[in-house]
Amino acid sequence: MSELQWFVLYTTSRSEKKVAKRLNEMGIEVFLPIVEELRQWSDRKKKVQKALFNGYVFVKTNRTKLWESLQVPGAVKFVNFSGEHATVREEEIATIKRILDTGVAVETDGSDIEAGEQVEIMGGPLQNMKGECVNKGNKDYFIIRIPGINQNLLVNIERKFLKVIGL
Repeated sequence: MSELQWFVLYTTSRSEKKVAKRLNEMGIEVFLPIVEELRQWSDRKKKVQKALFNGYVFVKTNRTKLWESLQVPGAVKFVNFSGEHATVREEEIATIKRILDTGVAVETDGSDIEAGEQVEIMGGPLQNMKGECVNKGNKDYFIIRIPGINQNLLVNIERKFLKVIGL
């Protein structure tokens, strides 16, 4: 039996939660990063939960069972790069979970962001996390690259909480 890996499943628009629930019911391990945002309507404000990465669900399975996951209504396909199924490392999943657990404001960005300085976070809820710091629009962001889906997670962190480290 091949080793379990995190694969990236592309879903139909706004059906990430339904797909994740159905896969869970089949006994398949799923990770759907959710963020809460305040939506303003003309008559009220409401907190809504939405997928951090639109149209993506992470599925922990092995290559032989990928087809099984695609049988779920709302599942479209597994993401491929040059004919290979995209996978996400366990450490990247753990990093996303840790950031979401702290409740810090996080943005996603699919653009090509130049390499930044290697830093360690010195204080706050993400203390001791190591990664990269980039400057975008006059703000410093701690960036987590998720190459499996060509996305970056950006957390705005004040420079005073960052220590530049060597590689």
